[in-house]
Amino acid sequence: MVTLDIGADGLVLLRLSPPRAAEDEAAYLAALDRIAAQPGPFVLLASFSGHQPLSPAGERAQALWFKATRAQMNAACRALAMVRPGETGARSEEVFGKLWSFPVRAFADEAAARSFLATVPR
Repeated sequence: MVTLDIGADGLVLLRLSPPRAAEDEAAYLAALDRIAAQPGPFVLLASFSGHQPLSPAGERAQALWFKATRAQMNAACRALAMVRPGETGARSEEVFGKLWSFPVRAFADEAAARSFLATVPR
């Protein structure tokens, strides 16, 4: 399941969680477009619990999104906190941190991610 909540407080929450549905990949890619359309400033919390990898076509679409929206995201987003339960997140921070100029951090739980984002000025 994919949900996107855009809060008035400048917090954008993208959540990918079980159960997985056939339309999740398309919903995820559509959510990325909605995130990039946010005027900012905002912080992004992306929670990936039990999410399956993207298809090769989905990976290409995501990579193209990163490329197409880099300047826009750098201008509007102040920080990204990724929640990946059961993972250290070091690899995610390394990979995603190279994409943007704002801070990217990975956490094992949402409370820690929210604590980090609370320190980021919007």
